[in-house]
Order: sequence, then structure tokens, then C-alpha cells
Amino acid sequence: MKKKKTFSWAMLLLMAGSLILGGFCGMMIVDVALQQKLNFGSYMLTVLSLILGLYVILFAHVAIHEAGHLIFGLLTGYGFSSFRLGSFMLLQENGKLRLRRLSLPGTGGQCLMTPPELVDGKLPYLLYNLGGCIMNLAVSAVALLLWALLPKDTVLSVLLMMAVVFGLVLALSNGIPARMGSVDNDGCNALTLAKHPETMKAFWLQLKVNEQLSKGVRLKDMPEAWFAEPENADNGLNAVSAVFTVNRLMDEHRFEEARSKQEALLAGDNALSELHRSLVTCDLLYCELIGENRPEVREQLMTKEQKKYMQAMKKSITVLRTEYVLALLGERDQEKAASRLEQFTKRAKTYPYPCEVESEQELIELAEQVMHSA
Repeated sequence: MKKKKTFSWAMLLLMAGSLILGGFCGMMIVDVALQQKLNFGSYMLTVLSLILGLYVILFAHVAIHEAGHLIFGLLTGYGFSSFRLGSFMLLQENGKLRLRRLSLPGTGGQCLMTPPELVDGKLPYLLYNLGGCIMNLAVSAVALLLWALLPKDTVLSVLLMMAVVFGLVLALSNGIPARMGSVDNDGCNALTLAKHPETMKAFWLQLKVNEQLSKGVRLKDMPEAWFAEPENADNGLNAVSAVFTVNRLMDEHRFEEARSKQEALLAGDNALSELHRSLVTCDLLYCELIGENRPEVREQLMTKEQKKYMQAMKKSITVLRTEYVLALLGERDQEKAASRLEQFTKRAKTYPYPCEVESEQELIELAEQVMHSA
């Protein structure tokens, strides 16, 4: 399986910024302690307060970043769909707001909007994509102003400077076009849309599919015209569109067609993220298990890297379904299969998209039919 690897300046910037933040804050802590001539107990209390404050600031800036997408999205014609911080997700579901749980490795939050309709193949994209960075910069500017006005030998001054530095790091690492690991950041998406207007449909599709899922519409019931396979998947937006095409074939139980496209997607030189690569591999493994079920093919698919990502996504209903079918048809381990099915059932109760649970349950039932007919 080939992977498109690029050097991530954004990731380097985030790491460098984090080190600078830690060193700068450490020096400020020492300076506060010296200025105030703190004893050991007071010094440790100050350090603990600043560590707690740092976590609060980190969380606040992630929330501010996602709020930026929300605000600028609303200002440019988008509608609210979902807002996630950590694993807690506020979802617009049939006109009502619902609290759900969803974890995505490598993401601290996510704001998804319902898109306006395409007009001549275009839609507003710049402010929505960069709204998070704009908000981080704005809050950093306010924090810097307050820092300049207040005394410099206080805990508050250190916290304000933390807010300034981390806001800048988050804004720059998301705003400078680059891949964060294997995922295009906000700036990269905006640049791709500016340079390649034909990717507008792929951007629109991601948001539209999410909107329909929140309304309980399965992929197989969405318009087929939406899922025309992109000519190439050399950018993150088109790569996700290609994944949607494969996922729809799985939902329609057109497993042979799905398998062919899965293999081509995994073998191609494209911009598929590690998250989507792992999930596509899960579906390919499922197709193998209910089909020829060859041990050597299962072993090829279950690489060390794949196992690592499946462990990281152990709460994903797709991963749990795959592990259940693997235990049932591949390993013939009834006890392990029962455990995975129990985990799937438990996770399904809080999963934000019931229509996806329905689709996964059908795949489980098909696997069980294969088991009983063997």
C-alpha cells in the first residue's frame, strides 16, 4: 500500500511552538517566584495553578477555534450541524439539539455546518475554513493587550501570555497550508479550493453527507449523482469523496465493486488520511471475511500499523464491527466475538448517527448468515 508522504511544516510549527510555550512559561513561573519571594509551599501551589491554567487555556482555545468556524460559517450562509469538543458532541438532529459522544483520534474538536447550495459550482469557503484561525488570533490579541496593561509579576500575567502564545501556535499551525500528520489543515483546504475550484463539490459533499446522516438518511438512500468518483484523490477533499463512494457501495452491499475500489484506493498514490486508510482497510477486510476468507490475505491486511490505528479507534462502530466479524469468521473465537458484539451494542446506544448503526448492524447480520451457512 503506497502512501503520499509530505513534510508537515504545520506539525513542525506546532511542536516548536509547544516547546517554546513550555520554556517561556517555565521562565515566567521562575520569574514570578523570584519577584514574589515565594516559599516552597507557595511556589508549588503557584506551579500547580499554572499547570491547571494551561490545560484550561488549551481547551478554551480549541473551543474558540471551533467557535470561529461556527460564527464565520453562519455569517456566510452555512447552517449549524454539529459542534464537538473532545468526545462530547452537540448535534442538530431532526430540528433538536442532542448531546452525543464521538471520538476521532488526532482531533480536539470539530465544527460541521450544513452547506449552502452550489451556485455555478461554487460556494463561500474562505471565512468558514479560516474562521477558527481568525478567532484564535483575535483572542491572542486581546490577551496580549491585557498582559501589557497588567503587572508582570503575577500568576495572571503568566496565564495571559500562555493564552497569547498558544493562540498564535494554534492559528499558525492551522492557517499555514500544510498537512497535520496525514490530514490537510484549514489553510490547506482553503488553498486547495482556491487553486482547484473543481474540488468545491468534494468540499460541499463532505458537509452535505454529514447533514443527511444527522437527519437519519443512509448513504445508499442519498442521490447517486453526489457520489461520482473524482478523477484523482491527490488532495484531502477529493480523497474523502472517494472514500464516500466506497462507503456507499458497502451500504448497498455491492461488495465486489466496493472491494475493487478499496484495493485501488489503498494502493494508489493519493492524499488518503491515515484515519480513512484504516477504515477503508477495515471494510476491505470485511469483504475478504465474508468472501474467500483467506488467512494470508487477512494477515496482509492486519499489519502492525493497521492494528495500531484500530486500537486508537477502538470505540469506532466500524472497527468494532470489523473485530467482531474477524473473531467470528477469521479466528473462530466465539468468546472474543461475543465480547466485541457486546462492545458494539453498548457503543451504538450513544453513537450520534443511528442510520450508520443500522448499516453496520446489517453487515453484522450478513456475516452471521455466512457463519451459519458454512
